[in-house]
Amino acid sequence: MNINFTLVGQAIAFAIFVVFCMKFVWPPLIGAINERQRKIAEGLNAAEKAKADAATAEKDVQQELDLAKTKAAALIEQANKSANQLVEDAKVQAQVESERIRQQAQASIDQEINQARESLRAQVAELAVLGAEKILQDKVDVQKHASMLDQLAAKL
Repeated sequence: MNINFTLVGQAIAFAIFVVFCMKFVWPPLIGAINERQRKIAEGLNAAEKAKADAATAEKDVQQELDLAKTKAAALIEQANKSANQLVEDAKVQAQVESERIRQQAQASIDQEINQARESLRAQVAELAVLGAEKILQDKVDVQKHASMLDQLAAKL
C-alpha cells in the first residue's frame, strides 16, 4: 500500500464525512444555536422592558405617594381648622350662656331688692304708725289712714 493512496482515501472519506455533517448535522445545530440566540435576545429585551416598566411604575408610585401626602396634609389642615372652629363656637356659646346666666342673676337680684324695699316700706309704715300712736297716745286706725300710709311708704 502506498501512503499516497491512503492519504487520498482518507481525504475522500473526510470529504464524505464533511458533506454528511454539512447536510445532516450542521442544520439542526445551527437551528438550535439560532433559536437559543433568539431566546436570549428576547430575554434581554424583556429584561430591558421590565426595567423600563419598573422605572415607570416607581415614578407612578412616587407620584401617588406625593399625592397621598398632599391629601393627608390637606385633611389634617382641614381637621385643625374644624377643631379651631369648634373651640371658637364653644367659646361664643359659653359667653352667650354666661351672659344669659348673668342677666338672670341680675333680674333675680333686682326682684329681691324690690321685695326687700317693699318689705322695708311696709315695716317703716308700721313703725310710723306705732310712732304716731305713741306720740298721740291715741290709737290710729290703720284702715282709715291707709291712703296716707301708702303715700308715706311711696316717698320712702
